[in-house]
Amino acid sequence: MTWRSRLTALAQWIVLGALVGVFCGGASALFLFLLGEVTDYRGGHEVIVYFLPLAGLVIGVLYARFGESIKAGNNLVIDTIHDEGPEIPLRMTPMVLVGTVLTHLFGGSAGREGTAVQMGASLSDYISHRLKLGPELRHQLLAAGVAGGFGSVFGTPIAGTIFGLEFVVLGRIEYRALVPALIASIVGDLTTRGLGIEHTIYPVAPHVALDPLLCLKWLVFALAIALTSVAFIELTHFLKRQGERHVKMLGVRMAIGGAIVVLLWQVVGTSDYLGLGVPTIVRSFSDPNLPVYAFALKLLFTAITLGAGFLGGEVTPLFFIGATLGSVLADVLGIPRELGAGVGLAAVFASASNTPLALSIMAVELLGANILPHVVIVCVLAYLISGHRSIYPSQRVTRGKGGGGPGRPVRMRELEQAMSPTAEPRPDHER
Repeated sequence: MTWRSRLTALAQWIVLGALVGVFCGGASALFLFLLGEVTDYRGGHEVIVYFLPLAGLVIGVLYARFGESIKAGNNLVIDTIHDEGPEIPLRMTPMVLVGTVLTHLFGGSAGREGTAVQMGASLSDYISHRLKLGPELRHQLLAAGVAGGFGSVFGTPIAGTIFGLEFVVLGRIEYRALVPALIASIVGDLTTRGLGIEHTIYPVAPHVALDPLLCLKWLVFALAIALTSVAFIELTHFLKRQGERHVKMLGVRMAIGGAIVVLLWQVVGTSDYLGLGVPTIVRSFSDPNLPVYAFALKLLFTAITLGAGFLGGEVTPLFFIGATLGSVLADVLGIPRELGAGVGLAAVFASASNTPLALSIMAVELLGANILPHVVIVCVLAYLISGHRSIYPSQRVTRGKGGGGPGRPVRMRELEQAMSPTAEPRPDHER
């Protein structure tokens, strides 16, 4: 490749990446603004939570009628990147945006990363097809859309870049899309901030020197993190499978799930486990009176919400689960609470999504450089211990975490079934 062709390719990546970033950042800004508004409204009018089953019924009916082609969500994005499938419908952006906002308005326990990633991917694919780009550039822009959506919605552009390249294939970074993904994530973050969105400020992690005893503590910590992420993955997928098997209509499944969430809300007697749960995440860094079971309740609320079909992501609920679990483990293991909560915040999602590098970087962007090397150690160990599972069943695997593997890209779901012949088939939306 000549210098001229390299410069031409770089200029093309910069222009296209910036274009994707502006679209992703604008969409994330609107999304975050609406999330803030509905969260505040629900906090002052908690009676609205009683209408979550009705909201689920309405969302489900609308999705069954108009969203059949996009119901696979993040798995559709992964499949499209790999298989060069048809254009991701642009309707994914408004439908997932409205569906997620309604989920949060009525108290569903969900996140925001899934929505941001899907909006970013659908917008970038719209740009690719309008500009009639070739398959290689389309592939790169899809990864850039994922990066732009993730980086802008959390205010972590470098983590967003790595996530866009890492989450598609287990154990491999898609360097072909590095430049456009970096540009899209940075521009997306700048656009979101430029539109007046302020992200959550987390406490800076304290400096703690690494020593052999602390390494052993982190091993125990990582084991607990991995078991928790496995429990979340298995429970969420189990509820999805059983729901699709026994209740054919999506709206009815969502109404039933919503009713169970409302019942749990009444039983526990607090609204801490509804919605994103950001106040409790921040509280986990300093509050010694945080309930030791908080992580388990959030896991249950979120698995039921997402398992029933409500829209949203897993990241912020997994941040909640990880931070609250990390706070408890820190007290037990004699680790500073701020450090344990910060490492746990990143490690549960790293394990559940098989993205240890992206989440290690994200921890640094959110909590400061003192979180290193602790967060890397725990993220990598939890990633290995959790086995071949993922919240994204369409993630591809070329080599297993132990070094072996199928030798060809296969879906995580297919590898899991091959390793466990008695495993139940996955529902259509996980394919």
